[in-house]
Amino acid sequence: MSNFRDLLTVSWTGLTARKVRTALIMLGPIVGVAAMVGAVGLTESAKGALQQKLAQLGTNLIIAQSGGTFGSQNPTFPSDVIKRVEAISTVQSVASVTNLSSVLSLPIAAGSDYYRAFPVPVRAAGVDLPRVLQVSMLDGRWLNTADISLHLRSAVLGSNIANHYGYLPGEMRTIQLNGLDFGVVGEMAPVGLDPSLDDAIFVTQWAAEYVLGTNGLPNQLYIRADPGTTTQTNQAIPTAVSLGGPDQVSTQVPSDVLQAAAQANKTLQQVALFAGLLALAVGGLGIANVMSISVIQRSSEIGIRRAVGHGRSKIATQFMFESLFVGLLGACVGAVVGVMVIYLASAIEGWVVVIAYNRFPIWMGLAVSVAILAGLYPSIKAARLEPLETLRLG
Repeated sequence: MSNFRDLLTVSWTGLTARKVRTALIMLGPIVGVAAMVGAVGLTESAKGALQQKLAQLGTNLIIAQSGGTFGSQNPTFPSDVIKRVEAISTVQSVASVTNLSSVLSLPIAAGSDYYRAFPVPVRAAGVDLPRVLQVSMLDGRWLNTADISLHLRSAVLGSNIANHYGYLPGEMRTIQLNGLDFGVVGEMAPVGLDPSLDDAIFVTQWAAEYVLGTNGLPNQLYIRADPGTTTQTNQAIPTAVSLGGPDQVSTQVPSDVLQAAAQANKTLQQVALFAGLLALAVGGLGIANVMSISVIQRSSEIGIRRAVGHGRSKIATQFMFESLFVGLLGACVGAVVGVMVIYLASAIEGWVVVIAYNRFPIWMGLAVSVAILAGLYPSIKAARLEPLETLRLG
């Protein structure tokens, strides 16, 4: 072994001659790098999907709920609440909704017992609700001014309720609300920023007041603010609605929930990265342990090489190269495994694949560094063996 290439060849041969042992000590770097690649990739992919969803849905939707002294047990907004909110200069559009209580919805009359036990939410909605929510119709149309002026008993189904009722696109269908027939005129697409609307049935404010016998006043508002003014608008809404009085208005920005989920993914990423580092540390201990045992098992080989004139430095370097190969191979395999996990999980969840390739050298460098440090003690131990001592060990 007269040159550097020979030293590399002997080190590589030492690993490939013991494939099972080599595979076992590679598990630490593989698991560690795969965990770090997967942790960052999966959380960034999930975050990318959330950011894409936010870009589609917008972050300027505000939901206002009546409370306090606007009503008794079921507080409502004043009849002119939409004009009050539209007076805010940063408001683009407003739509009102009334959550109706004590309204029994039946897809068929025979199902009354079940739907009394599990009632379906019925809501009176303004004609501008889909425009404010920025959602489309999966089928048919939304409630319009003709339904109000002609006193039509029209209803629109949320996407989940449409599936639950077995509604078919284009179907001529009626449902019963408090025993009265309402014609289904459309099905609304899923509402990403307020999934509760997917489980509701919508009627006009006129039908809520004059057909179903409620007061018809809204108790919930959906408000679109000018881009970049969501916080400012959110703070102004309670004052604009109550006009400085004691009436209470609660508001929320539903996109904040998605942004909070992205932040939660960031925390999860940090935990998973720590787990990956822990796996590398444990793997390093495994490398040190297995290679220390390997030194004893290969004492005859070491003794023969020392007897024919190989110095301590070459013996130590050989074992260091073996540790280096273990770390490098484990890091490469771990990176491939991590990328495969990201693509698989993203395909299942429908995420946008995001892989931080620029961080690969850091993670792989950590794995190689841990492997080299782990191989330091076995290398020194092998170098210190004397030819006569190997006879006793071997």
